[in-house]
This record gives sequence, structure tokens and C-alpha cells, in this order.
Amino acid sequence: MTNKTTKGAVRLISALALAAGLGTSAMAEEITSIAILTPETGTDFGWNQQGIDGAKAAGDALGVEVIVAENLGYGDVRPTLRELSEEEPGLIIAHASGYNTAAPEIGTEAGVKVAIVDSPSALTEGAVVDYTASGHEGAYLAGVLAAKMTRSGTVGIVTSGEPPSWNSQSAAFAEGVKAANPDLVIRYAVIGPAAYSDAAGGKRVTESLIAAGADIIFGQGNGSSFGMLQAVETTPAADGGKVMFIDVIGDKTPIDKGYLLSSVLWNLTPVYEAMIEDIRADKFGTRNYDINLADGSVALLKSPQIPDDVWAEVMEVQDEIIAGSLVIEPKFDADSVHALVTGE
Repeated sequence: MTNKTTKGAVRLISALALAAGLGTSAMAEEITSIAILTPETGTDFGWNQQGIDGAKAAGDALGVEVIVAENLGYGDVRPTLRELSEEEPGLIIAHASGYNTAAPEIGTEAGVKVAIVDSPSALTEGAVVDYTASGHEGAYLAGVLAAKMTRSGTVGIVTSGEPPSWNSQSAAFAEGVKAANPDLVIRYAVIGPAAYSDAAGGKRVTESLIAAGADIIFGQGNGSSFGMLQAVETTPAADGGKVMFIDVIGDKTPIDKGYLLSSVLWNLTPVYEAMIEDIRADKFGTRNYDINLADGSVALLKSPQIPDDVWAEVMEVQDEIIAGSLVIEPKFDADSVHALVTGE
């Protein structure tokens, strides 16, 4: 694999040609490259990194070139989209909800297929798909875990905004907490309407929930999650003990100082592989994509902070979800979250 800078993007060559034996039919569409755009750098152990890593892995597995344009911010990305379209990729993945208007627009203009998030109704055959990935099943398990591990009887949810993916996880986490112990208190706080990279805000808001009694924080925030983690590392709980952190999407174990309880891990590789395969089968735009426990695209991280007996109990709940005897319905709207955390 070789890396080189081209037109502001990092080109990661996964293969020079399609791997032998893929068995595409004579009618299948050729796809030799994809591109992914992210608002922040691919080193956040979260949304941006998982998107980039997932695209790379899908490219490696299916023999396509991957073009990465990262750290683009949350503003107008039309110039970058036009620039990438000149590379003639078979697919552009717009990995931020703020891109879900511009990407289909430029995709239509340039004749390039696009994948967006947080806009399932935008599905257009042959042109646009959505992957509003929801780790709600994993978040439910995280809620059960938090309920079993809290000492104070109060847990907190801190989010960097209220996009559908965050809402579905916040709601499921609250449901898991209440299912395990309906008497527990859930504190909920939003840093800002789109404070995804606001680490200082993440620290400030997390400290406020700890002051309100929370000794476990479920945080969703991209770059702002580093501020959340800093808050739990430096702010003791009311009883003087540790506050523990449950992260989402990525695994911050390499930078953990003993405060990471778990993470709702996402693996986007199967999602991107499915998109590529659907393009080759001329089925792109006939369905949207999701993640789940059953295929391993969602998982709950087991850290050394979790006792084996508690983990076994949480895994029993996971088995029920995978078997279908316990169904966790995603709730993508903020009103549902507010109702669950307030009990109204």
C-alpha cells in the first residue's frame, strides 16, 4: 500500500486491480475506487477514525482504492466534493450529518454515487444511500452495565448534539439503566447543537453532571469526548471514588488511565463493504444500511474495570437481544430521549 497527497486528500492505494475470484457478472458495475470525507482527523478513537478505518478495511477486502479527505470541518464542503468527483470514484462517503445536503447535490451534478448519514428518506436508486448507523443495542447493554456498576445511584449522559445516531443510543442507554434498576436517576446534558469537537465544553458539562451526583458518564462526542474523559479523570465522585466513563464508537484503551469502563464499539467495515457489493450488483440505492450486535458490527468493550460476574450478566442480556427475545427499538428523536431521562 502506498500513501501520497493529491489535491488535499490522502490517497491510500489498497490494490492496483480487483482481486481475482470476485465473480462479478458481465452486467455488474465496475468500481475501483471510493472516497470518504470526514469533519475531523482520523485519530479521535471515534466517529472519524472508525469511518476512515472502516473504509480502508473495506477497500483492502474488496480490492478498491480509497481516497481520504479528513479534517474538513462542518462548513460547506462542496468545493472538496467537486474536487474529489474529478478523481471519478465509484462512491463518495460523506461521513458527517452536516454533509447530507451538499453530497447528494454534488453527486447529482457530477454523476457520482454518494452515501450520507442521518437522512434515510434521501434514498435514491442508483444515486444516494444513507447509513444512519445506530448502536442502540450496544447502548442498551451499556445502560445495564452502568446500572450494575453505579455506587451513587445516579448516572449521566453527555452528548455533543442531538443527531439521530446519538439520540438512539441515549434512549437505549436510558432504557437499559431503567430495565436493570428503575430506581436509578439519569442526568442528561447536551454540550451544544453541534459541539462535536468542543473538548472544553465536554469537560465543563461532564463536571456539572458529576457535581449533580453521577459517578458513571455515558459520553457521545467525537473530539469533545476527550474533554469528557479528562473530566472523569480529574473530578472525583461525591463519595471520593472514581467516576467511570463509557465511550462510543471507538476504543480509547490506548490512552486510558483507568477510568474507561466500556465503549459501545462500532465497526463500519461491513457497512462499506455492503455498499461496494451493492454497486457491483447494480443494487445501489435500493436500501439503507445499519449496524447491530448479531453480525459484530456493534459490540460492548470489556475493560479490566468490569468484574467478571457483572460482565456475565450483561452478556446474558446480549444473548437475549441476538436471539430476538429482547427487541430494542431505536428512537431517533430528541423528544423520546428527554421523556426517558425525565421519566415523563
